[in-house]
Amino acid sequence: MSKKVIFIDDEKSIRDALGQTLEIEDYDVSLFASAKPVLAELNNHFDGVIISDINMPEIDGITFLKRALAIDPELSIILLTGHGDISMAVEAMRLGAYDFLEKPFSTDNLLDVVKRAGDKRELILENRELRRELEAQSGPGPRILGNNPKIKQLRRILTHIKDTPADVMIHGETGTGKELVARFLHDHSIRHDKPFVAINCGAIPETMIESELFGFESGAFTGAQKKRVGKIAHANGGTLFLDEIESMPMALQIKMLRVLEERKVEPLGTNQCVDLDVRIIAATKENLKIKSDKGEFRDDLYYRLNVVSVEIPPLRERKDDIPMLFQNFVRSASTRYSIEPTAITLDQQQKLLEHDWPGNVRELRNLAERLVLMGDASGFNDGENIHSDQTLLSLSERVNQFEFTLLCDALKRHNGRLKEAQEELGLARKTLYDKMKKHNIDKDDFKTTH
Repeated sequence: MSKKVIFIDDEKSIRDALGQTLEIEDYDVSLFASAKPVLAELNNHFDGVIISDINMPEIDGITFLKRALAIDPELSIILLTGHGDISMAVEAMRLGAYDFLEKPFSTDNLLDVVKRAGDKRELILENRELRRELEAQSGPGPRILGNNPKIKQLRRILTHIKDTPADVMIHGETGTGKELVARFLHDHSIRHDKPFVAINCGAIPETMIESELFGFESGAFTGAQKKRVGKIAHANGGTLFLDEIESMPMALQIKMLRVLEERKVEPLGTNQCVDLDVRIIAATKENLKIKSDKGEFRDDLYYRLNVVSVEIPPLRERKDDIPMLFQNFVRSASTRYSIEPTAITLDQQQKLLEHDWPGNVRELRNLAERLVLMGDASGFNDGENIHSDQTLLSLSERVNQFEFTLLCDALKRHNGRLKEAQEELGLARKTLYDKMKKHNIDKDDFKTTH
């Protein structure tokens, strides 16, 4: 529970006395001689209680109450009344004040009213957060599943920051779902109808990553036959997701820092800068603070990216979510492959809970898909090691399964848009069509609506 209290009274002796009383009870008290500066600071996220005298110069308590409740009609505001102000206090209650105290009042009475007002405000803010979270989870786009307290807290944080302009740093082990979190932030934000551009800094050769990010003009270097828009500019208006940011070359980190600070990008081979309105989400499996201390990552870039930090818990720290996640992955795979879903036995569920999941959610999803595709041959039903590899599949079967997964992942990333999936996979359009036909893949299955 927050213990913030704002107290407004034009009489210094009363301010000091009541402020001291509340501070003794561990309240975080802010004292004001007039209401005007309080109104300038108030917003609908204020998580405390406001106490105000009624009789004050400039802005009296009733006027303050009306203006404050116009900012947030559910603020907890307590008014202090002098003798003869009772009718005014009753009017204040009708307008929306939480309560009033008639001077002189006892300390116990004051503390009781303040506590109840604080409890009410806390409940209101919690309910708002839950409503926002429910709207995000029930709407289109990716969902972050789980009932573990760490996942609930993660959802609350993401729901709270989704529309802020600040860049975000996501920390998480391999397979925890860093890109899912990035997509959740984008798809549930006001930028959802703009591009989401993902680039894996560790998967692109160092010689190519600069041109991929910044783009280039025709003739900027050998082989640059025509102009190319870089990933950063392509993400303009939307979100740029930089996965494995720890792999970005040091020389490029300097240029990336400039982009973050100036919100401009300069393509290779030109002196013309492109203005940017882009949110940058970076992700890492490393401890960048340690890497920056060792000189392996620029500390100025680390601090610039780490304004808003999000931590994804590994699966071993949220094992109570495993049965539900596994069932969800089984249902999803069964729908995708048009195979009747397999019922999970209690013995299998116990095996799931006993495993440490070094590959996290990705490993769990792969096991679910293997069970759907292979049934008893997956090794799961026979009591073999839960993360047994696909040694029972022939080479061609493994290649086909891998190809199917790559195609589905690319189409999912691009919401079923074939041109973008084709460019990412480096396939000719006819080749992509042929492979989709071979695997019975329908692009419409990957489209999302907003």
